[in-house]
Amino acid sequence: MRVKVLKPVFAEAASNLVNVASKYPDTIVIKKEHWVIDAKSLLGLLALSLQPGQEIELEVRDSENTEGIDEILTLGLFEKL
Repeated sequence: MRVKVLKPVFAEAASNLVNVASKYPDTIVIKKEHWVIDAKSLLGLLALSLQPGQEIELEVRDSENTEGIDEILTLGLFEKL
């Protein structure tokens, strides 16, 4: 799912996103350019340096369950494109 970043994803926002992703057994990945990181990785998420206006992709690996992505979207950091 393509989304647009609405707020910078650093510190508390990144921690909240990792906590939400960690509640689900599925692997949720975030893709930005050549980067592909697990949404459960705080270090990986910080390395992406997500800024408002950037477009990224959220994907659940090996599952059709999108509950994790849906809950991540409720954090207000991203909007669907």
